Amino acid sequence: MDSGPVVRTWAAPAKINLALHVTGRRPDGYHLIESLAVFTRFGDRVEIAPADSDEFSVSGRYAPDVPLDGGNLVLKARDALRQAAGIRSTPPVSIRLEKNLPVASGMGGGSSDAAAVLRGLGESWGLDIDSAELARIGLSLGADVPMCLAAKPLVARGIGEELSVVPDFSALGLVLVNPGTPVSTAEIFAALSHRDNEPLPPLPRRIDFHSLRNWLEVTRNDLEPAAVAMQPAIGRALSWLDKAGSGFSRMSGSGATCFGLFETGNVAKRAAAEIRARQPDWFVAATRSMASEAE
Repeated sequence: MDSGPVVRTWAAPAKINLALHVTGRRPDGYHLIESLAVFTRFGDRVEIAPADSDEFSVSGRYAPDVPLDGGNLVLKARDALRQAAGIRSTPPVSIRLEKNLPVASGMGGGSSDAAAVLRGLGESWGLDIDSAELARIGLSLGADVPMCLAAKPLVARGIGEELSVVPDFSALGLVLVNPGTPVSTAEIFAALSHRDNEPLPPLPRRIDFHSLRNWLEVTRNDLEPAAVAMQPAIGRALSWLDKAGSGFSRMSGSGATCFGLFETGNVAKRAAAEIRARQPDWFVAATRSMASEAE
């Protein structure tokens, strides 16, 4: 008996910029950055199955905020990979996106969705395509896509495409908080007062909760002051994380999502429950980051 098409699922984890220094600006207007980023066990999910014709649907809490037309990075990723591989090798597929991350939230959600589609379709279509070629296609979609393809603790430089995976990086207990205010990355960058800031300091030899917290104290997110000035709710999110016992709190990316660093997953869960009780309309998630290697 035919059980129907085989549906496979790929994770599209949230990307958290633990530190983000803006170090310059290219003549074409792209900003140069140095960022330490991790990826969390919480995020969106992408389901792919063979189909008679291309289909795309979205479910999940934030589905109403996702465009279903060609402006969506999921569809752009599908079309870019199909163009690179050729129409004969890339038959129609059904793609279903489970949207658990807020849109325009500084967690790389759209880029991570696109990366999951590139990985998933590369496997589903059985393409002979290496990681470097996938990263090249990803970069054509957005500066964050190559790092989302890597999805490991890493330092990103350039416009985000020069990646160095960080070894010996332990999993971290994190609470993610978004007060529900979308932030325009372009507007935040345009509001910067300085674009030639100091690069990241050298990382600790081994990264755990204590060494990372000490290192974070001497780093920055250069986008945070402009974002907080534009959206004061970001400051309130940071304050709630501190009240809930965060060892270190900061905005991720261009906002408005903020993260709190916690010593254990259980402490993070209690803190998330406390914030959620006080701010039921906010996005609040306790999660763990993915270590650089299996622990």
